[in-house]
Amino acid sequence: MFDAPGPRFRRGVFWVSVVSALVLAGLVALGLRQFAANGQLDPVRWQPYLTWPVWRYLLGGLWSTVVAAFATGVLAMAGGLLLALRPNRFTRAYAEVMRTVPVLLLVYVMLFVLPSFGVNLPLFWKLVVPLALSHAASYAVIFRAGVESVDRGQREAGLSLGMADGVVTRFVVLPQAVRHMTPLLVTQAVSLLKDTSLGYVVSYTELLFNGRVLANYNGLLIQTFIVVAFIYLVVNLALSRLAHRLEVSRARTARRGHAERIRGEPAPRQRRRAAAVR
Repeated sequence: MFDAPGPRFRRGVFWVSVVSALVLAGLVALGLRQFAANGQLDPVRWQPYLTWPVWRYLLGGLWSTVVAAFATGVLAMAGGLLLALRPNRFTRAYAEVMRTVPVLLLVYVMLFVLPSFGVNLPLFWKLVVPLALSHAASYAVIFRAGVESVDRGQREAGLSLGMADGVVTRFVVLPQAVRHMTPLLVTQAVSLLKDTSLGYVVSYTELLFNGRVLANYNGLLIQTFIVVAFIYLVVNLALSRLAHRLEVSRARTARRGHAERIRGEPAPRQRRRAAAVR
């Protein structure tokens, strides 16, 4: 798709990264100085966040966030898979439109518009349904790209054996596509987890909502939201790290398989079968 960057370009990227890191460090130092000047770094203001009741309350909100994200992910992936496997004008239009509509607008529709027509869902589903409708479009694009990344010969080989098209898709194409898509699916989960913070709009007791309640109770607005941001950062970094490891593992496996095909060696699965026969 593009040429590998040369030495001059890599040097430019290095110095841009250094300058960006220095600017970011300067902004952080300036912010800490302002916080210290206004007494926001006093130990007394941070002492409540060293107690278990406060963390239990925040972790309860984190659990609600994870539950909402899991339910949304299941529904969105199911809808995205259906959209990807049934390509037509409607599914393509749905994917394009829903990717451009803000999720917050869908939440407002679920919160204010549908109840006027007699559709009033529980708070949990008022958050999950709009998120699932929005992220299903993104998952559809990911699934479609994963299916198209599988060599066409795989499908043709299955059809030549007399397998039905749906069977080939389910047992031949999708298992290979999922291996290609796994890092992207985990990355999309990071975006989905962040979008659950819109739960405060519908008063769903997720992490950000609990943080707002706690800040109103103890009056420590800055400290509370820094702690909440730290929790989000840890969870999202863990998911991003998982996606990176999966991508590295997939690339390593692909390189190993390519090298073995060049040398004419049997694949690992074939070697295991041969060893079992022996």
